[in-house]
Amino acid sequence: MGRRLVPLTLDNLKDLPKRCRSCVFWELDPVSGEAAVKAGTPALEKEAWISAVLLDWGSCGRVVYVDDAPVGFVLYAPPAYVPRSTAFPTSPLSPDAVQLMTAFIMPGYQGQGLGRVMVQTVAKDLLRRGFKAIEAFGDARWQSPVCVLPADHLTAVGFKTVRPHPTHPRLRLELRTTLSWKEDVELALDRLLGAVQKEPALRPL
Repeated sequence: MGRRLVPLTLDNLKDLPKRCRSCVFWELDPVSGEAAVKAGTPALEKEAWISAVLLDWGSCGRVVYVDDAPVGFVLYAPPAYVPRSTAFPTSPLSPDAVQLMTAFIMPGYQGQGLGRVMVQTVAKDLLRRGFKAIEAFGDARWQSPVCVLPADHLTAVGFKTVRPHPTHPRLRLELRTTLSWKEDVELALDRLLGAVQKEPALRPL
């Protein structure tokens, strides 16, 4: 089984699940996001956001391929590039952290260590760029696939709560700890990423 982790670009944006390619939950503030949906332009807004972040900050995601088929992705950026983050009651994020916006691994590919490899790749990337941690807003009442990651699953893979909240706690993972994860954390991470969204299939267009 050949697997590759490739930086997210406009060229491979088409390899994300269809619903994710036109989702601007994190990329726009609530008012602008609603306006984009009403205007039918969220996919264009997504492309514009990725283009701007790539030019200004650099790599903001990874796409996972197994035997040339896309099977997952992760999206991340400093909170200054994530307008929606200011809408959360537990914001702002710490100045030394990058926000883990969302992530996904196809259910059929969970339990193979792909989650660990993906997040370790992100950790190494961010460590080289001078960041110390990843932070995320969790959903403490998560019941179905949404853009906000389940808080209990974030805790299971090593995130620590830095600002409690009954609905959306803010959690933090020190980057260096990701470089020595054990198998039990791998499995928990796979469960986390597989729970985010459930697409029946991911195929190259």
